[in-house]
Amino acid sequence: MTTPNTAAAVELDGKDLPAHCPNPAMPLWSSHPRVFLEFNHGEAKCPYCGTAYRLKPGTVVGHH
Repeated sequence: MTTPNTAAAVELDGKDLPAHCPNPAMPLWSSHPRVFLEFNHGEAKCPYCGTAYRLKPGTVVGHH
């Protein structure tokens, strides 16, 4: 049985973009393929592990 990730969202700042999961703070043993995150309304969720990511208030996302 798979349980959803109930940990608090990882807050990111503009310097952390582009963001990907697994993030650098995650242990190597829990790795999955790297996926870059797309933020909708300041939030994103990893399709592999369910980790939630949130942009800090006032963060500006640049467009390339």
